[in-house]
Amino acid sequence: MARSPTFSTSHGDNRALRRERAFLVGIDVRGKRKGGPPPQARLARQASETSGPKVSEAESCGAAKHTGIAVDRLPGFSAEDSMAEFRELAASAGAEVVGEVLQRREKLDPATLIGRGKLEEITGTVAGSGADLVLFDHDLSPSQQRNIERELHARVIDRTQLILDIFARHARTREGQLQVELAQLEYLLPRLTGRGAEMSQLGGGIGTRGPGETQLETDRRKIFRRMRHVQQQLENVRRVRAQQRQRRESVPVETVALVGYTNAGKSTLFNALTNAGVLASSRMFATLDPTLRSITLPSKRKVLLSDTVGFIRNLPHTLITSFRATLEEVQRASLIVHVADATSQNAGEQQEQVEKVLCELEAQNKPSLRVLNKVDLLSNAERALLREGEDVIQISAIKGIGLDSLAAKIDAMLTADPVGRLDVSIPQSEGKLLSRIEERGNILHREYAHDRVQLTVEGPQSLLRQITKFQSRVETKASGSRRRLEAQR
Repeated sequence: MARSPTFSTSHGDNRALRRERAFLVGIDVRGKRKGGPPPQARLARQASETSGPKVSEAESCGAAKHTGIAVDRLPGFSAEDSMAEFRELAASAGAEVVGEVLQRREKLDPATLIGRGKLEEITGTVAGSGADLVLFDHDLSPSQQRNIERELHARVIDRTQLILDIFARHARTREGQLQVELAQLEYLLPRLTGRGAEMSQLGGGIGTRGPGETQLETDRRKIFRRMRHVQQQLENVRRVRAQQRQRRESVPVETVALVGYTNAGKSTLFNALTNAGVLASSRMFATLDPTLRSITLPSKRKVLLSDTVGFIRNLPHTLITSFRATLEEVQRASLIVHVADATSQNAGEQQEQVEKVLCELEAQNKPSLRVLNKVDLLSNAERALLREGEDVIQISAIKGIGLDSLAAKIDAMLTADPVGRLDVSIPQSEGKLLSRIEERGNILHREYAHDRVQLTVEGPQSLLRQITKFQSRVETKASGSRRRLEAQR
């Protein structure tokens, strides 16, 4: 089971917690591309709105949808960008980075990933820095991991295990812990052989928050048995979610899902729209457990807003599989709001990574709205380059900029329970009905005549159907003026 975060401790009554010291190793096998594009060129690319030919559903899974920010078809992340992101991952896992090295290679070494010569160089550097563990910004096969550990005499953690550890740290609900545990078991299964010392550590450290079955003598049968048990529990969670969703779908309440790259500001936006108070942190993967809250749109329609786990470059497939119960909210959503960091120099690449995950979830063809967040950090000139389109809008969730426009845009894009307008004449004695109209609709005109109220109501069809029997045959002044104006047009 996913464990709570633990750190190295000193012995004695006053056991002082300290951050683990990590040495980072990055690998670049894509040539000598250095640095990112100039800021103005990046913003100009982001501002360009693509209008190319439509692609088939199969083709769209191999490339990002064009939604207001052009995808850079050159290699997106430079080696330096990847290392900067890896540093953030290490910090999110609670590590103190004491050194790093970037190895450029034409191809990966099958035995040690980085080659024997570089491995010997790193051995001395790691020993001199006093690092507790070495983090590789790449997936390692079980044999590669054993070969590297044998040479370095230190614990070695690859990218997937680091992300799993961060997920284990941030899982709060029972469902989240089960999902992380299943992913950990799938990762652990091929790595049982030769990992006796590491697998027996229950006490702590990054990458050692094992899912429970941690002794070397734990055989595959026990691992499979535990996996089946966790899958059964997750299936129960999925069944409960399906029942809850079925009850929600029995009334016309649509779901809007927030998706995006990790640390794009989804939880901050979620809090700004719902006042939910969920954890909003600059740390990666601060949100793991899905949260649903009701919000009222300008038309007075109520929709459910869903906050989801952030995506990342090379997100482990086991996590996508394990979190499928959570990500079903994305699959079932009527509208996907793709939140992007407008200040990121890798916005195009991040968009492509998010679209790849949406393709795996078979949600790539859903109606989507692209939200460029954190525009308060851009100058006026830079913001001017990020032109808004029909499905692109600029906001600052933390400053509250553009939230009203965003709510109106969401309102306009939802199709269930559409908004209409009706002139009605309702007896003043129908106080409960009048109160319901005030609550669920917008009253554009109100006029009192004898014991009746003449209203022009704009609201969802579910409300208008309840008051159709009071439809007025006598024009109000406002409705008459409106019709004359429309006739003149």
